[in-house]
Amino acid sequence: MLRSFAVTTAACALMCCALASWAQQAPDFLPGMMGKPNIDDSEWKEVEVPPPPGLRTTGLVQLEVAGGSELRFGIDPDTVAIGSDGVVRYVIVAMSHSGAVNALYEGVRCDKADYRVYARSSGQGWRAVETEWKSMIEGSEARSARAAALAGVCSGHMPNRSKEQIVVDLRASPDSKYGASRAP
Repeated sequence: MLRSFAVTTAACALMCCALASWAQQAPDFLPGMMGKPNIDDSEWKEVEVPPPPGLRTTGLVQLEVAGGSELRFGIDPDTVAIGSDGVVRYVIVAMSHSGAVNALYEGVRCDKADYRVYARSSGQGWRAVETEWKSMIEGSEARSARAAALAGVCSGHMPNRSKEQIVVDLRASPDSKYGASRAP
């Protein structure tokens, strides 16, 4: 009996090591997507970015952003757009309990798991910023883009089906996102 226990314990330990190794090699990032894609985008070109939409602080779709922040985050559903370049652009607003506002006009490339900030606002108009595409997987500054991607902006390595579906999924509970037939 002791020998059977030792064999079972060793088998369990071996299985746990195999699963841990697999999890490190293929981290789950976005629903239906394993790890950061390895895409050759030498042919890809970003379209001319539209100017930032008007800033609103009402009618936002609440977004849960991990990291222990006391800020409340929301995406303006009227600003969500999928460009012909495959970039999903939107305005995300962060508000403090005291009423301070910070907003970002961001773009997300679901195919590369990258994001970019085009403009910032503290509630007094937009200020353009020159940023490069950065990974949504790494770094705490990517928290809002990563949260938006997970909440419905992306469906795996692709933008969600349409602007309307993105807004539906942003508003939906986590277990009912991506339409009935595309649940991750």
